Amino acid sequence: MEPLLHVENLEKRYETGGLFGVTKKVTAFADVSFALRPQTTLALVGASGAGKSTLASCIACLETPTSGRILFEHREITGLNEKQLRAVRPRIQLVFQDPVSSLNPRLNILDIVTEPLNIHRRLSEHEKREHARELLDRVEISWEKVLRNPEELSGGQKQRVAIARALALKPKLLILDEALSALDASVQAQIANLLLDLQCSLGLTYLFITHDLKMAAHLADEIAVMQNGRIVELGAAERVFRNPAHEMTRQLVKAHSGKDLTPGLV
Repeated sequence: MEPLLHVENLEKRYETGGLFGVTKKVTAFADVSFALRPQTTLALVGASGAGKSTLASCIACLETPTSGRILFEHREITGLNEKQLRAVRPRIQLVFQDPVSSLNPRLNILDIVTEPLNIHRRLSEHEKREHARELLDRVEISWEKVLRNPEELSGGQKQRVAIARALALKPKLLILDEALSALDASVQAQIANLLLDLQCSLGLTYLFITHDLKMAAHLADEIAVMQNGRIVELGAAERVFRNPAHEMTRQLVKAHSGKDLTPGLV
């Protein structure tokens, strides 16, 4: 199956001002390559500062990589102008870690879910309302809550609304940037199962960014482990979790198992 997303030798560097006007170059990530097949999940796993979120921003066309290529639906999207990017962005949507900061507190739930449709001028008012009803039903938010503001909902409910909003433009790729990490364990499991159900029913492809290797193994088909801006291990989720080859991966497994690991003996 041809990849939906193909990342080739991607690099992102920043230039920052240092002391006495000396410019300092900082590399967020370098030499990143992977392919993501349709209707599958790739988990990008690593500690804070590994470059995961910056990579996600480049794939979502919110930042421009310094070098390398990103191909989405067989089309190179690096180097597109702003008008061309406006046609691509609806197909790639982001769900962030903190639904509190990502949901507009001045809007009710119905307005939050239909906001992307208003921005892109899609559907009539009746069609937008019906589309929102369908999406909220899919994420298990009752219609009785649509006129409430976000602060009236629980953390899990807010994240369900954020997922519904991300689905409003019918994306092919959903980037979940630590989307479960702010939730308690029982709610994490509920949202994880919801994501699996949505993937099956809507044919979605996920890039799941996390520091939790155990959750990655539960959700993903493949896992890529990042350290210091580079992918140090990439493979089938079961193999990476049960048979970690790189020391960084073993440390991540140990963090969730509480025991030392030896390759092949997980």
